[in-house]
Amino acid sequence: MAFELPDLPYDYEALQPYMSRETLEYHHDKHHKAYVDNGNKLAAEAGMDNLSLEEVVKQSFGKNQGLFNNAGQHYNHIHFWKWMKKGGGGKSLPGALEKAIQSDLGGYDKFKADFTNAGATQFGSGWAWLAVKNGKIEVMKTPNGENPLVHGATPILGVDVWEHSYYIDYRNARPKYLEAFVDNLINWDYVLECYEKATG
Repeated sequence: MAFELPDLPYDYEALQPYMSRETLEYHHDKHHKAYVDNGNKLAAEAGMDNLSLEEVVKQSFGKNQGLFNNAGQHYNHIHFWKWMKKGGGGKSLPGALEKAIQSDLGGYDKFKADFTNAGATQFGSGWAWLAVKNGKIEVMKTPNGENPLVHGATPILGVDVWEHSYYIDYRNARPKYLEAFVDNLINWDYVLECYEKATG
């Protein structure tokens, strides 16, 4: 199945002032597009171009680094765009999600502290995640294009901490970017959708 660059689910200016038009243009139109183009070429070369994206990610992990990097980042970004929305973030979570975050992570404030800390302490490029493993939500972090799929878990929320996702808007203040993401950008409805799929 060929990789395709999805359209953003909102206008380039929708996430301002927390994420600028310039960041989205570079991040989506240039970086994500490069993962798609390179991924398609490498998947075809590896004879994996008929597999689902999840299968390509899992099967290339540890075996075909170039393909894994691009397929993993394509997977991560498809969801990343949907994990954000205009007027998102904050504490009003859908009921089922609020309950799960309370029981598995110790509540919203603990989730926020642990999640932003995971992103802030991920050395170099990578991601911070909420993922479902063995039916429970966990906070995780991964380097580069890795994601919870290759660690036996299903991501339900991820934040990109590669410098290209925040440097235009926040320079080197990664913690400020993470705070803005949690407080103002998270699309909790999409997180719930991912959670229900992962636990259904």
